[in-house]
Amino acid sequence: MNRRTRFWVRRLLMLAMLALIGFALYQTGESEAVEIGQTAPDFELTTLDGKTVRLSEVRGKGVLINFWASWCKPCRDEMPAIQRVYERHRDKGLEVLGVNIAETGVTVDGFVRHLDLTFPILLDQNREVTQLYGIGPIPSSIFVSPEGKVVRKVSGQMQEGQIESMVLEILPK
Repeated sequence: MNRRTRFWVRRLLMLAMLALIGFALYQTGESEAVEIGQTAPDFELTTLDGKTVRLSEVRGKGVLINFWASWCKPCRDEMPAIQRVYERHRDKGLEVLGVNIAETGVTVDGFVRHLDLTFPILLDQNREVTQLYGIGPIPSSIFVSPEGKVVRKVSGQMQEGQIESMVLEILPK
């Protein structure tokens, strides 16, 4: 290939890459992330045992929605802390909804049994709720007040003390 041809091939490849990056950024912008103070968008997902759960069904409780996947090491590290906080506060009006992103029931079930999780695990196999909430990196958590308002959003792994203090903010008075 001569110099002139290489020059144009490189320019065309660069132009194609820029177009793809622009398209990816445009696609990312389509799903708006929920904002603090907004009413948390209602959704309905199926649990591991086939039951249906709607966010609106737990109105009146403080809700921690945690988006996760079994292959995510920070998610695995964070789950036992969420479980401990859930055990301490479920009788005080805390509900935890663990939203698994796009994994099979078999994979999720093994993960849940291994960590002995007792809060509801919801399957978002088509990533509809993940997109509805504008979730990017995982783990990500949304803290919802008993009135259904988003109080906090956290991207990344939380420590038990952080979870505890944020849960105390959303418990019913």
